[in-house]
Amino acid sequence: MIALSAFGFVGLTGAFAGCSEGAPAPADTSRTVAPGPMTPGYGVDVVAEFPHDTGAFTQGLLWHEGKLFESTGTVGKSNIREVALASGKALRQQPLEEPHFGEGIVILGGTLYQITWQSGKAFTYDWKTFRRTGELRYDGEGWGLTTDGTSLIMSNGSNTLIYRDPKTFAAQKAVTVTDRGNMVSQLNELEWVKGEIWANVWQKDSIARIDPATGKVTGWIDLTGLLPQLDRTGKEDVLNGIAYDAATDRIHVTGKLWPKLYEIRLKAK
Repeated sequence: MIALSAFGFVGLTGAFAGCSEGAPAPADTSRTVAPGPMTPGYGVDVVAEFPHDTGAFTQGLLWHEGKLFESTGTVGKSNIREVALASGKALRQQPLEEPHFGEGIVILGGTLYQITWQSGKAFTYDWKTFRRTGELRYDGEGWGLTTDGTSLIMSNGSNTLIYRDPKTFAAQKAVTVTDRGNMVSQLNELEWVKGEIWANVWQKDSIARIDPATGKVTGWIDLTGLLPQLDRTGKEDVLNGIAYDAATDRIHVTGKLWPKLYEIRLKAK
C-alpha cells in the first residue's frame, strides 16, 4: 500500500490490490464493518439497466459533460474509453501499455487522470482527444480516484484517502475513514456525490458514504443481489464502478466483467 510519513500515517503494507486476479488475499488487520444500528443503511431501486462490456475489468467510471467514461484494468488489457450508455460499446479508447495495470480515473479541468495499481505512475490525457499529455509519480499503490473540484482524491486499498495536487500529484493531506470508530479498509473506486465521497469497498456488495471532512461513514448502500443470478456467467468479479451525473442527478453502477450497468435510486431501509 502507500506510506506517507509526512502525514504521520502508514497505510496497510502488502495489502492485496482490489483489482488483481488470481492472487490470494492476505490477512487484513483492520475491520470493514457492515451497516449497523448507528449507521444509516440504504437500499436501491433499479431505475434502468444497460449492457456492459463483459471484457471490461472496471476500475473507474464517471460522467463528464454528458459523456460516460470508464477505465479498465489487468496488464495488457487496460484502457480508458468513452462508452455509449445504450449499447455499452466503446466509442473510442486509448490502451495503456504493459507493464501498467490501469486503475481509477477522474477528469478535472481539461485533464483526464489515470492512476496505476503498482507502477507508481499517474498518466494525464486531454479528455476530449485521449492524447497523453504527461505522467506524474506517487509512492505505493493506486486504486480509486475522484475530485472535489479542487484536489484529486485517491484510495490505495487501505482505510486512508489521500488528497493530491492536480499539477504535481504531491500529497496534500490524508483522511482516515472510520465507521463507529472502526477502520474501514479496502476502499476502492471513488466518486464525489453531492459533497460526499462514495467508495466501493473491495469484495463487498456495498458502497460507503463518507464525510470528506471527518472521514466518518455516514451511511451504507446495500447492493446485494443487484446483478441477479440469471445474468451471471460465473466469470463476473466484484462490484466496482460508480458514476454520478450532476447535470441529470443520475447514479450509475457496475462491476468488473459484469454484463449490466445499472441506474439506481437510493431508498431508506
